[in-house]
Amino acid sequence: MATKKDRQRKLARERHERRLAREAQRRLRARQMTKWVSVAAVVVVVAGLVTLTALHLSKSTAAPTTSPSASASASASPSASASASPSPATSPTPSANGTVACTYTPSGKAARNVGLPPAKTSIKGSYQATITTNRGTIVIDLLNSKAPCTVHSFSYLADHGYFAKTPCHRLTTSGIYVLQCGDPTGTGSGGPGYKFADENLTGAKYPADTVAMANAGPDTNGSQFFMVYKDSTLGPSYTPFGTIVSGLGVLEAIAKAGSDNSNGPGDGHPKEKVTIESVTIKKT
Repeated sequence: MATKKDRQRKLARERHERRLAREAQRRLRARQMTKWVSVAAVVVVVAGLVTLTALHLSKSTAAPTTSPSASASASASPSASASASPSPATSPTPSANGTVACTYTPSGKAARNVGLPPAKTSIKGSYQATITTNRGTIVIDLLNSKAPCTVHSFSYLADHGYFAKTPCHRLTTSGIYVLQCGDPTGTGSGGPGYKFADENLTGAKYPADTVAMANAGPDTNGSQFFMVYKDSTLGPSYTPFGTIVSGLGVLEAIAKAGSDNSNGPGDGHPKEKVTIESVTIKKT
């Protein structure tokens, strides 16, 4: 017959075994939770990298263009030619005398109302833009023969003072490397009150010294543009219309100061405010 002491030892042993079982279950749940958290963290990191790599340079910071947004938002595609709508990857076909027809379609409220550019321009002639900022001067050879309607619009806006005293509202320092400008409101959503079609996209790449249009989707170009200060990997969706020939160091210095990360790590307003004081165009 079991004694009282035997029964007490048995009860103590059972309590100990139950404690061990509960502790084992607790450790199991902790390991599972750690595993789930680790998996979730990996998913978040991968998603962030994918988003960063495919950063959309659209015209609304809600997007990435930038955005450049121009930050990063899409609408109906206008025709770039009065006679036929070319592929988004091409430019309008010039007439025998080098004239091309461009379509600038009213779209949204103008951040600064300067009207619509004339409907015709020429692929002949070479043009150079000088962008004077509070951080230094940037000189750009415009690709008039490859993106005539884009260069025509940019030159028209510059000649009408559209870019004067406007901020460069977006700087990216991770994944892609651009400074985005051209919105007088500084919000990343402002434009000239019109849109026009893409050009010069076939085989487009974005090495350092490229100047390209920001957009909100196919054929939604307006006034926002971005300048690439370091080789960047982007899909051929942003019309290249210029090459920086002087002032790349200005952009590199702006980038070195960093962004405020307001759109995420490595993406936001420049920490050191950048203001375009003027843009002048000359025929070379």
